[in-house]
Amino acid sequence: MSKVLHPNENEFLELYQNAELLFIDFFAKWCGPCQMLAPSIDKLADEHPEATVVKVDVDALPTLAAKFNVQSIPSLFVVKNGNIINKQLGFVPYPTLEKMLKG
Repeated sequence: MSKVLHPNENEFLELYQNAELLFIDFFAKWCGPCQMLAPSIDKLADEHPEATVVKVDVDALPTLAAKFNVQSIPSLFVVKNGNIINKQLGFVPYPTLEKMLKG
């Protein structure tokens, strides 16, 4: 079972404020590159328990996407203690996701 969280807006805001290391994947169900990235996101959550990994559906939670100025998906963010330390747009290979966690 995947350790990736799919929070609602309130849950997301709480995670954003309180998680030491947060990896966010803004995606949509209809997005091909997002679907290609999904197995790597699951793997990241499984292999990196130090990070909280969340997926945010931009169609279901457009206000969150707007707060992060998401204009293209997938949009990936790494947040450490409430500060964005890394971001990446589009499909990337798994090693890149791991490097993003390190800042």
